[in-house]
Amino acid sequence: MEASVHQSFVAAVKANNAGGLKQSSFSRKTLRVMLYAKMFGFDMAALLIGPMLATNVLVALGYPRGDFYATLVVALIYGAIAMMRGVYSRDALSRAVEGIRRALFAFASATFMVLVVAFFLKSGAEISRLNFAAGTATAALLMIAGRIYFPRYAHRLAGGTLLDELVVMHGKPMRSHFGTATIVDADQIGLRPDLSDPKMLSYFGTIVQAFDRVLIDSRSEDHRAWALLLKGANVDGEILLDEANEVGAIAMHTFEGKDTLVVARQPLSLANRMQKRLLDLSVAVPLIILLLPVLALVALVIKLESPGPVFFRQNRVGRGNRLFQVLKFRSMRTDLCDADGNRSASRDDDRITRFGRIIRATSVDELPQLLNVLMGDMSLVGPRPHALGSLAGNRLFWQVDETYWLRHQLKPGITGLAQVRGYRGATVEATDLTDRLQSDMEYIQGWDIWRDVAILVNTLRVVAHKNAF
Repeated sequence: MEASVHQSFVAAVKANNAGGLKQSSFSRKTLRVMLYAKMFGFDMAALLIGPMLATNVLVALGYPRGDFYATLVVALIYGAIAMMRGVYSRDALSRAVEGIRRALFAFASATFMVLVVAFFLKSGAEISRLNFAAGTATAALLMIAGRIYFPRYAHRLAGGTLLDELVVMHGKPMRSHFGTATIVDADQIGLRPDLSDPKMLSYFGTIVQAFDRVLIDSRSEDHRAWALLLKGANVDGEILLDEANEVGAIAMHTFEGKDTLVVARQPLSLANRMQKRLLDLSVAVPLIILLLPVLALVALVIKLESPGPVFFRQNRVGRGNRLFQVLKFRSMRTDLCDADGNRSASRDDDRITRFGRIIRATSVDELPQLLNVLMGDMSLVGPRPHALGSLAGNRLFWQVDETYWLRHQLKPGITGLAQVRGYRGATVEATDLTDRLQSDMEYIQGWDIWRDVAILVNTLRVVAHKNAF
């Protein structure tokens, strides 16, 4: 009964999380992406049309027509910088001053780069200084005008707020004055802040993934547990407070006239997520094509050596603490496979087949996870996904450290910072886990696309590892 309630609520959340929108068929998240695309189109138009207008005016005044190539190069470089510097973000879309600041910074950077390159290539003489300066100024004015207009346009289109907001009431009377936010009673939908139940955390993660901002209104004694759930759910989360509380707050905010403590922020911006996904696809797709003969050969040997499926599927904890099925080449006898991961593989594990020892020692058994990357459940680089029954020192991982759930703010990875540091193999002692947790949190808090590249390169050194068995 509880499972059916969970499923029906999740379906309702996904279908009805856009209340208040003038275009009710879209969520506000989808609307923001559409607005980002419009902003980008407007910026490109400003960068190209602005110099054309300025040039035509100068020609009418008797000045010679300048070269247009520099303008095209500036526009291309601006687009790249804008994507990396958060020019198209919620803050830039909702606050005109912030939008202007970010756009002009990207524009100035692109212009400076073009001028520097022109100087070193000694092609500055080919660029009309007057035309270039007038075109740059005109484009900047058009961009400023667009940044003043877009926040008003966006808020009008979104019905007053650009965020899909969810308020979870727990142990308090239901309220109905939270504006356009979706309000749910945690008890009615079977939701509770139980850090010892991974399926409950997965349920919470599934609910909140449809929302931009999640607020918890609960009894003060439950604030810490809710805060930990929010921190690990890859969501912007806040606790509604009547008074201050020690929940690891990172900022103060307000909601409908009531103070809140901000306890969670998504670690990656939209631009960061786009960079990471682009890296995943640009590496995973060629690798799958290149390794197809190897994958086929491994699958054939597995089928010939022992009866059973080629792939081993197991529930693992993914981004936002949501469960997903990880794929691996089966390296154990079918009748002895551990579906929950209660027993870690050991060096002389009798469950492992002869060929299984080879593919585990060389990490070839992990290659099917490239398919998980394509499906979007995993990334090439990130905290390694763990099975629900994984133990460290005879205790479940989250019993060793309750902040364990925070490592799931990002997609799990085929490799990660912990792995290139040598933290692999069985977790016999509690320190075997805490060392990995420390590396995982360091990776999340200091994420950078070039660090992902460095980890991928360093992974080649540890593909065959003494602790891989």
